Amino acid sequence: MIVSIQGQLVSATPLHAVIETGGLGYEVHIPITTAEKLPAPGAQVKLHTLAIYREDAQTLFGFATLAERDFFRLLIENVTGVGPKSAITIMSKLSLPVLENAIRIGDIATLAKCPGIGKKTAERLVVELKNKVGGVGLEGAIAPAEESSGKPAVAIDTRQRDAVSALVALGYKAADADQSVRRAALALGATATTEQLIKKSLG
Repeated sequence: MIVSIQGQLVSATPLHAVIETGGLGYEVHIPITTAEKLPAPGAQVKLHTLAIYREDAQTLFGFATLAERDFFRLLIENVTGVGPKSAITIMSKLSLPVLENAIRIGDIATLAKCPGIGKKTAERLVVELKNKVGGVGLEGAIAPAEESSGKPAVAIDTRQRDAVSALVALGYKAADADQSVRRAALALGATATTEQLIKKSLG
């Protein structure tokens, strides 16, 4: 089982990254939420991975945190009709804290807005995962930005979740609020406070 890959980032698109290590280049399928956190090509990077083996293909999926990797596994192993491609699509639309919160409170409308995910699949996400989300660790954030900050990933995710909640309370749609806060977090860095994230998102 390949549980992680660390090496030089050769290239990246919103849904793929090529990482070279040990003289080999590995294509890794990633969600947009992970692509947003990647360093520039040429830098060292580590992704937490899950390899899926099929008769006609061997595919490696990578994520910025252990929690995201474990959530991906929950999706494909527990939700009927959700395969790897659908799971990547879901995780590309919403960040993990927002996804977990939507599942916990049964927010079908927010989940159903993920591309390719209809109301029935959103309902299955809630039914199958409601009692399973939130139990995985949030450590292991992607290098180098978050690691160099010295701030644990759980604190970063908590601040982003609180900022999203504040924007939703102001009338923003959950998906739009999540995207705005993610952009603000990338611009401000891992040390940004909840208040700074909110202000940047509103600006």
